[in-house]
Amino acid sequence: MNITELKGIGEKTALNFNRLSVYTVSDLVGFYPRDYDVYHEPVFINSINNDLEHTEVAIDGQVCKSPDIYGNGHLKILTVTIKDYNGDSIKCSWYNMPFLKNSLKLGNRYIFRGRLVNKRGGWLLEQPKIYTQAEYRELAGTMQPIYPLTKGLSNNTVVKAVRQALEQYSTGLEKEYIPDYIRKRYNLAEHNFSVVNIHFPKTMEEYVQARHRLAFEEFFLFTLATLTLKSANERIPNGYVINKSCEADTFIKSLPYNLTKAQLRTVEEVTQDMSGSHLMSRLIQGDVGSGKTVVATIALINTVMAGFQGAMMAPTEVLARQHYESLTEGFKRARLDINVELLVGSMTQKQKKEAYQRISDGTADIIVGTHALIQEKVEYRELALVITDEQHRFGVNQRRNLSEKGRSPHILVMSATPIPRTLAIILYGDLDISIIDEMPADRLPIKNCVVDKSYRPKAYTFIQKQVAQGRQCYIICPMVEDSEAVEAENVVDYTARLKKELPGLRIEYLHGKMRPVLKNEVMGRFAAHQTDVLVSTTVIEVGVNVPNSTVMMVENSERFGLAQLHQLRGRVGRGKYQSYCIFVTGNKSEKIRKRLEILNKYNDGFKIAEEDLKLRGPGDFFGVRQSGDFDFGIADIFTDAKTLKEASDSAKEMLENDPGLELNDNIYLKQKVAEYTVKCLEKINL
Repeated sequence: MNITELKGIGEKTALNFNRLSVYTVSDLVGFYPRDYDVYHEPVFINSINNDLEHTEVAIDGQVCKSPDIYGNGHLKILTVTIKDYNGDSIKCSWYNMPFLKNSLKLGNRYIFRGRLVNKRGGWLLEQPKIYTQAEYRELAGTMQPIYPLTKGLSNNTVVKAVRQALEQYSTGLEKEYIPDYIRKRYNLAEHNFSVVNIHFPKTMEEYVQARHRLAFEEFFLFTLATLTLKSANERIPNGYVINKSCEADTFIKSLPYNLTKAQLRTVEEVTQDMSGSHLMSRLIQGDVGSGKTVVATIALINTVMAGFQGAMMAPTEVLARQHYESLTEGFKRARLDINVELLVGSMTQKQKKEAYQRISDGTADIIVGTHALIQEKVEYRELALVITDEQHRFGVNQRRNLSEKGRSPHILVMSATPIPRTLAIILYGDLDISIIDEMPADRLPIKNCVVDKSYRPKAYTFIQKQVAQGRQCYIICPMVEDSEAVEAENVVDYTARLKKELPGLRIEYLHGKMRPVLKNEVMGRFAAHQTDVLVSTTVIEVGVNVPNSTVMMVENSERFGLAQLHQLRGRVGRGKYQSYCIFVTGNKSEKIRKRLEILNKYNDGFKIAEEDLKLRGPGDFFGVRQSGDFDFGIADIFTDAKTLKEASDSAKEMLENDPGLELNDNIYLKQKVAEYTVKCLEKINL
């Protein structure tokens, strides 16, 4: 059923929903809230502390001073002071809402609910909504859903649509497909109860029950799907037996550094796979800068020397070009006669046609590129090895599409996502795992600091000094969740302000709404040192290797998960110079500072992931999603680590008892797994 069949959703609104991948009523039902507005009991002013900063707070207060209006024609600010029952007072302010003045009569008592901020050492309630005692009593204790939005789509529109969708959805309730014995073992709520209560929970307890069930459900289907993929792959005979070559040894000796023990161990594991009796499907997991690409290069050399072709797919054109240049220079240094071909979307038709010819006739030994590698026109002569870089940016089906370009080639996946091995074994269920848990000896540890916004002028001075020494810097602005359109404005506005603060510096910005060609140009200029400071959203998380960049400054760092912050930090510290990371937080909460201090204490991504998990513990699922690399609808691999393990164990148990899910009780589950494999594995960013 198309969403246009819902009342109030015309073509224009439907297009806005489509931008969020919502096309049907079923999609809408699965479009979960990103957060909830919880209407807590009013607080007393003397109980306000730093942990409440930037949160919605309700205060039962009486207007104790006549309101004031000040400001210019573009911005008028209305302020009023209110006093609670204890006699303590706080200011409230509204922007461009002068008409409220008539409602704020001296002596009137209301519930004021707004965002709590600290300005000039004092607490202020920003843009509070005004409720009568009776109105607020109706809302007290309720949880109002807040949805991911896009430009032109309001939260209220989504709420109304979801309410309608649930009514339509409830006319044909979905059958329960998780077996009763599993539901009883893990205290899982019924599916339909969970779907309704994830959108409109009446109590926190109902929300917790609903979320637990849906998180388990996602992990359960995911694990069944990936295990099914693995069972299909693991018995495939090795059609390309590739042994270690003397040219690989020559390349290793030509490197200007020694490989770490972890790299050598991983090289051996990959070599054994490729020369064994079965197809290789292996993940190389390691921190940014741990040397995964060198291991992949050695595998490519062995492939070419055995008479076959290898392909490496990168998530961006800039990164693909960098891999191409790195391979070309490395082979030249080692005096190896290996032809490397670049294939990216921005090439002209003539260039692509010529590249297609060299690939099909075997002139090209190694092909490096983006999604262009899996286009229909590309035909390989003998593709024996497929490598995907930063694989969490690609869907499982894309990986399969590239592998299908050959006759069951070996698959090598590289990921810098720092997750504990126990979780990695589950999440990469269709792959064997090698972990590079050692950094090159010549790599200087990054120096970190966690500071508040008052430190910003000092940070700018430090950036100026680094640029004067010939270095480059990144400044990361948080992605605005409500609207991707605002994200761009946020970065643009910050860049404009920074140019005034740092005159003479070459400053550019980068954000996800820019056209791919423009993004590539901006990153290309930064890589070529034609830019000193790059202001960006997290789009640079998977970026180019710029050894000359030494400073990473992250604004509002409390909005990011620690795993993501660590990935961002990996953009610096890649060269011979001392590098620095400045985490700026606009929140003085002790809990948030404690979390960020983990980054201050550790540079090891795996250790950070484990410490983050320990600190937050199970059930702490409000706030920032920690694992943006794993795009589940509601589940979070860190927050829900225990649930992930339980769902994985249950899926394995099911397949042991019924490998093909052929039993009558599992027929509907088999259908759900098939639907999930087709629809969702492409979206899961592994």
